[in-house]
Amino acid sequence: MAPLSDISAQDQNLPPVEFAGQYDESKVPPYVLPDPLIMSDGGSVTDTTAWNEKRRPEILKMFESNIYGKASVNRPEGMHWEITAGDSSAFNGTAVMKKVTIYFSAKKVWPKLDVNILLPKTWKPVPVFLVSTWVPDAELVIRRGFGLVTFDAQEIEPDIKDSAYAEGIRKFFDPPDRKEPAPDEWGTIAAWSWASRRVMDYIETDTQIDVRKVCILGFSRFGKAAMWAGALDQRFAMVFSCESGCGGAAIVRRGFGETVKLINDQFPHWFNGNFKSFNNRVNDLPVDWHMLIALIAPRPVYVSAAEGDSWGDPRGTFLAAKAAEPVYELFGEAGLGITEMPPLGTPAGNFIGYHIRTGEHGLTDYDTEKFIDFACKHYHL
Repeated sequence: MAPLSDISAQDQNLPPVEFAGQYDESKVPPYVLPDPLIMSDGGSVTDTTAWNEKRRPEILKMFESNIYGKASVNRPEGMHWEITAGDSSAFNGTAVMKKVTIYFSAKKVWPKLDVNILLPKTWKPVPVFLVSTWVPDAELVIRRGFGLVTFDAQEIEPDIKDSAYAEGIRKFFDPPDRKEPAPDEWGTIAAWSWASRRVMDYIETDTQIDVRKVCILGFSRFGKAAMWAGALDQRFAMVFSCESGCGGAAIVRRGFGETVKLINDQFPHWFNGNFKSFNNRVNDLPVDWHMLIALIAPRPVYVSAAEGDSWGDPRGTFLAAKAAEPVYELFGEAGLGITEMPPLGTPAGNFIGYHIRTGEHGLTDYDTEKFIDFACKHYHL
């Protein structure tokens, strides 16, 4: 693909941030992105069959091997769940609430995951947002006709670099004498993504939820996990990633804000061991994050940024969304439909959505409203 570092965009005038990093747009080096529609052997992808059967699995494998890591287990044998609490008159009688506990073995002990489900009262199955750890305004979601399925990903794997593996789900499934995962095996981001997929296993059995309309939503580090879960698991009808930055939805070849080296130095448990080998040679990566966005195709995907979150590289997120468009076009779907970053507070896009808002790093009501608007458009609600 052509270099994207010179794509014109509005000046962002991003304020200083507390994290050390490179925040001068003029110092972003020229770079060339891998083309999502060119196979590793040089062949071109010209139809959706070639994408689905050849190129998509190839890109997934590259992300898995070099960045997120391969999970050692899918749905474990003995996994089961039970409803452990309920309330039929939540929010002044407008919603129902229940807690489901998922056990990842035949025993009712850890590892387990508590899932909270809040649904508007209605006679038919409802669309839902599946959200880990950072939760949007529940009343807002219910008022707009959506349900909310939430869980704390750190219940199965803590976000502690020195003990994430030792205390987490990855270690549980590994041999007792294993001290750390192999270089190509899953990191904590992939473990959190795995948890989302196991919650989806339950959702498929819940007759109060419209299983065809499950949106996965994540913010910050959990936005990274949501993107990887959405790429791996096409049961998620839409993917929403809020300010996920490096390793989530931003072009890492730009070296803007948080870099590959910074993220691996500060959060070495998030990704697999192989990713660390690219700390100082990011251009050797066989992928960049426009390709992760492209893996969602043809399902709708929405990535967002905040003006005050230069650490997360708002422009790099926009450029990643823009560079994913050719794959959506392969499916006959429009992507962003714009060539420059939109003004603040001006959502853009068709099957790929994007906005940059005022304010700092966070999941705000503005973000939630725009995500719901996007879902309503595609669900014709």
